[in-house]
Amino acid sequence: MITLGVDFGGSGIKGCPVDVTIGEMVNERFRLPTPEKARPKDVAEVIGEIAQHFEWKGPIGIGFPAVIRNGIAYSAANIHKSWIGTNAVDLFHQATNCPTYVLNDADAAGIAEMRFGVGKERSAGVVIVLTLGTGIGSAIFVDGILVPNTEFGHLVIRGKDAEARAGDAARQRDGLTWEEYAVRLTEYLNEMEKLFSPELFIISGGVSKSWEKYFPLLKIHTPILPARFLNRAGIIGAAMYAAEKDSARK
Repeated sequence: MITLGVDFGGSGIKGCPVDVTIGEMVNERFRLPTPEKARPKDVAEVIGEIAQHFEWKGPIGIGFPAVIRNGIAYSAANIHKSWIGTNAVDLFHQATNCPTYVLNDADAAGIAEMRFGVGKERSAGVVIVLTLGTGIGSAIFVDGILVPNTEFGHLVIRGKDAEARAGDAARQRDGLTWEEYAVRLTEYLNEMEKLFSPELFIISGGVSKSWEKYFPLLKIHTPILPARFLNRAGIIGAAMYAAEKDSARK
C-alpha cells in the first residue's frame, strides 16, 4: 500500500509517497521552504502544492510540530500562535481534497523507527526517540506502545527550554563545536535518564546524519543509536499512521 507522508519542519516541509508495508519511500522526496512565521493558511497552501506535485488522490499523513489531539493543534512553540485551536485535519483536507491524518511530528518519526527501524526489536521497556532539528521533539514508547504528545523538548534546563540549548538550531545559532554541542546534549539526556530510565535512545532529525561526530562524546549510561531513517523518519511514520487510520475508518 502506498500512502503520502509529509513532514512539517522548521525550515522545510517535505513529502513523499511511502510503501507502508516495508517502510520505504518510493519516489524522490519533494521539499518546499516552510513559510515565514508558518501561519495556517500559508502552510496549508504548501501542503496542497506537495499533494499536487505527486498528483495525489489518496490518504495523506502529516507529522506536525505541535501537540495534536483529535486533529486539533494545542501548542505552537515553533510555529505561529494562531495554530492553537486550529483543526489541522480540516484545514489540510480543504487544501488537498484528500483524507488527511495529522499527528505530532516526533511521534511520526518514532512510529517509523519502532516499526521498521532500529527500535524494531525493542518491544520491552522504555525507548525514547528524539528528533534534533529546529527544536527537540520526543516520542516515548513503553513496551512498544506510543505515549503521544510528550513534548520533552520543553523540559527546562538552566532556566531555558531544552531545545533552546540542545536542538540543532541552537548548535548552529551559537556556533558550537561538536564537543561543545555534546556537552549540552549530554546534560539533556542525563535529565531524560533520571526521569525515565530508558532502555534506548534513538536520535532522528537533521543532526542525526552527523551522529559519528558527537555520539562518542556523550557521557550517558543509556545505549544510543542513530535512527535508521535519519531525517526521513517523519515522512515514513506519518504515511504509516495515515494508512492505519484510513484502513480503520473503512
